[in-house]
Amino acid sequence: MAIRLFIDGAAGTTGLEIRERLAGRSEFELIVLDDAQRKDEAARRDALHAADVAILCLPDDAAKDAVRLAEGATTKIIDASSAHRVTGGWTYGFPEITGRDAIAAADRLSNPGCYPTGFLALVAPLVRGGLLPDDWPFTVNAVSGYSGGGNALIDRFAADPALAFRAYGLGLGHKHLPEMQTYGGLRHPPVFSPAVVPAHRGMVVDVPLALSAMSSRPDVATLRAALAAHFDGNAVVAVDMAEVPPAELLLRADAAPWDGMRLYVFGSEDGTQARLVAVLDNLGKGASGAAIQNLNLMSGLPETTGLRL
Repeated sequence: MAIRLFIDGAAGTTGLEIRERLAGRSEFELIVLDDAQRKDEAARRDALHAADVAILCLPDDAAKDAVRLAEGATTKIIDASSAHRVTGGWTYGFPEITGRDAIAAADRLSNPGCYPTGFLALVAPLVRGGLLPDDWPFTVNAVSGYSGGGNALIDRFAADPALAFRAYGLGLGHKHLPEMQTYGGLRHPPVFSPAVVPAHRGMVVDVPLALSAMSSRPDVATLRAALAAHFDGNAVVAVDMAEVPPAELLLRADAAPWDGMRLYVFGSEDGTQARLVAVLDNLGKGASGAAIQNLNLMSGLPETTGLRL
């Protein structure tokens, strides 16, 4: 019997990309509401209760409301918003960090944010392994395609072709910080500098490190090897083992959807500095691809089915 799936917020960017990845998959039977029904509370409640799994592609407050509407149902929930990422009773949906068994057993699962996905993949394994100090004042520089801001930001970039760079989060209170700190095992939240560039999708997350200022003086080769060991055999996340860095890393305005992630460790010749860099698709492993990966695990299906790798 097919697994009944309801996407609440299916008309948004993340919801549409999830539906594209589910096209042709007979394991799932989609519960679809028309334009009038998807804004009707009773219709949404009925759909949430009828589903085996619901994916919430909604703003935070609307996601909390959907969880309320689902009360009393046995429906498993994957929340793609930031509403429940550090909430007790919710599993953090990052299989490579949280663990696949925990994902498979979850009834309430919160999909990670796109920026935290890159940051945590780089930092969490190294902090857990004692190679980076948990009290280090981490900084994060990151750029994303404008689709990460939803339809409003997509329309803004479309309406203004001269818009070349958008720095934001200047008040230093970005909503991704709690999950970065919590699942990174950090004593302090990082200083986060996000920006948007005129590309629909794509993301680069860059964590610079002053290795010479750390008492443990970790070396670049050890950091790279530790990340490679953590993600060994992983079909979604790969670590670049080249000792010589590329001349450049690029985001392309015409990039195709991609659900993988590539990690790099770059170091200065004298070993005093390093940059940890993650390249991913903010709509792929940073959102919809991650939701499909989690959906597969929660449904007892092969983890990478339907992913664009």
